[in-house]
Amino acid sequence: MKNILLIALLFNCLIVVGQNELNIVPMPAEVKMAKGSFPINSNTVIVLEGSGLERSASLLNDYLQQVAGYRLETTKKNSAANSIRLNYERMDNDIAGAYNLSVNNSGVYIAGDNETGVFYGIQTLLQLAEISTYKPLKRSNTLTVPQLTISDHPRFQYRGMHLDVGRHFFPVSFIKKYIDYLAAYKYNVFHWHLTEDQGWRIEIKKYPELTKVGAWRNGTIIGRYPGKGSDNKPYGGFYTQEEIKEVVQYARERYIDVIPEIEMPGHSSAAIAAYPWLSCFPAKPTEIPANMISQKSIDQQKNGRIKLVQETWGVFDDVFCAGKDSTFKFLEDVIDEVTKLFPSKYFHIGGDESPKTHWKKCPACQLRIKNEKLKDEHELQSYFVQRIEKYLNSKGKILIGWDEILEGGLAPNAVVMSWRGEAGGIEAAKQKHQVVMTPGNPVYFDHTQSKNEDSVTIGGYNPIENVYAYEPIPKELSTEEGKYVLGAQANMWAEYQEYPSKVEYMMFPRMTALSEVLWSPKEKRDWKDFERRLPSVFERLDKEKINYSRAYYDLKATVIPTENYDGIRWKIESKLKNARILVFLPGIFWPRGNISKEDSLELTNVKQTTLFPYKEPFLISTQGYYKTRLDDSTNMKDFPLSEIEQKFSLNKATGKKITLTTPPSKTYPGDGAFTLVNGVQNEKGLARSSEFLGFWGQI
Repeated sequence: MKNILLIALLFNCLIVVGQNELNIVPMPAEVKMAKGSFPINSNTVIVLEGSGLERSASLLNDYLQQVAGYRLETTKKNSAANSIRLNYERMDNDIAGAYNLSVNNSGVYIAGDNETGVFYGIQTLLQLAEISTYKPLKRSNTLTVPQLTISDHPRFQYRGMHLDVGRHFFPVSFIKKYIDYLAAYKYNVFHWHLTEDQGWRIEIKKYPELTKVGAWRNGTIIGRYPGKGSDNKPYGGFYTQEEIKEVVQYARERYIDVIPEIEMPGHSSAAIAAYPWLSCFPAKPTEIPANMISQKSIDQQKNGRIKLVQETWGVFDDVFCAGKDSTFKFLEDVIDEVTKLFPSKYFHIGGDESPKTHWKKCPACQLRIKNEKLKDEHELQSYFVQRIEKYLNSKGKILIGWDEILEGGLAPNAVVMSWRGEAGGIEAAKQKHQVVMTPGNPVYFDHTQSKNEDSVTIGGYNPIENVYAYEPIPKELSTEEGKYVLGAQANMWAEYQEYPSKVEYMMFPRMTALSEVLWSPKEKRDWKDFERRLPSVFERLDKEKINYSRAYYDLKATVIPTENYDGIRWKIESKLKNARILVFLPGIFWPRGNISKEDSLELTNVKQTTLFPYKEPFLISTQGYYKTRLDDSTNMKDFPLSEIEQKFSLNKATGKKITLTTPPSKTYPGDGAFTLVNGVQNEKGLARSSEFLGFWGQI
């Protein structure tokens, strides 16, 4: 609780003085620039013209103490000169959080439609402050703010970020920092994924084995799934109820709603390991693939401990038994304790990826289907969800679930989170259910940001450009149906995020792009202008030592056919002006590894190419390994030089014109039919899905 709130200023952008171009994120709805600036210094006074704004003033002072070394006097007396005035104004915006901000010679005036609006106005003020250094400064230091007027309001009422702590556990200190990141960009929802097959992370006093047993696994798979074996290292952790309260309060002070997720009926291996009677088959050993199980787990199962916390990723058949009333009593007891910790009106139950394999064989589940006159196991899942929903409703809570809760019939008041594309969200909205859009493409932030993958991820490819281009209201919905879309959320699953630094790396800068999608008016969004502001975002992240992806500056390599379809060419592009690009040919670039500058071959020495920008792409005439990277002379500051390595295998079909009579699946479209003759063989599994061409049904 002693952490100084760094709010938006830690991560947002500077003003470009002289150009009257704001570099803040998300961009306000309306901005009118004026000449001049206003200096905030130690003599400036915070005036509380509206009641109940002491907390906002305190947070502002926390920041000033951090970066400028002083706190401002706070008063309720009117002060016309050298002041920051905080107040309320009536605003006709349907979503809370609107504010007006003006800066002139006398000072700063911020008025919100409520406390939240004032808070967001302060975030914008802090982004506007021109700060030359981020170390504690002398008392005489001033923070310069440009003169302007801003009228701003959020577009969506739900602006969320998710964090999975089940696969990997993160300490309270990082959870608070994560919340600071959200506050910095005007997000208002933190979705906390607290239970999984690989770990139960929240203390439940009535069921102590959940954290004594369920919070710990005996090992973790090595590498990308299906892995190279178990690391045989015990792993785990959990949050006490006091720590949960501390985090919830920390978020509340920053106007962020914390939504808990307790997975049911699937992804429940950790709970079943703690209490085997929750399973359909308590005596059936937990199935962990032989090449992924730790030695300790093998020994424990030999000695009679049947149920284990999962050590690998995936979807597992052992789920909560829907036929036993004792299962529902357990879940109701858990809900009783969790709802007391989280004041949010929402409660997320997961509901996704719950196999019906055991339910089909379970006598209790089959009896439930018969007695409740259910059609099948899908309707049994609907029964499960609706029964839990009734209990949550009795506690004053609204159930949220992943789009699988649509199966067998949707619970009456449930909110659907659409993750398997947008189809589930579209269906739910047409049924007049509220929806949060969170499709895997493009807002799963555990997917790679770069085609030049530099670390292990779960796969997929969601670059910042795609995130910024995302529109949460699908075109398939009418204007009236679109009103059921509450907003959107980015998900941060943590199979391959073991450390906070990796979470930051996968989070930034994409979450800045999504913040603008969710906050700024649709008609005001402009990728070119956002792209102009990105260097300032990177500069701030560098100064704050926030780990982030530089994928935006990656070289882009594309394989294309020759004009006569008699071969292939390698097209290489860079966003950097005057970039010098090097290519290493197979005869020189061998064996694979670091190449000295003397062994390099500049593009100017190759007849088919020129220095960037290209006049024509590079012809691939010899098979083998090629490599391209920026020359050391390219000014990239502290950025690692982007490089791409590609193996080409040539045959008689390479580069030839190809036509498919059956279109590929939308799940694995590759790069179209040319994928089959582009000379590239996939060597990196599903993570490089652009090199897979998949078909569903007959070919």
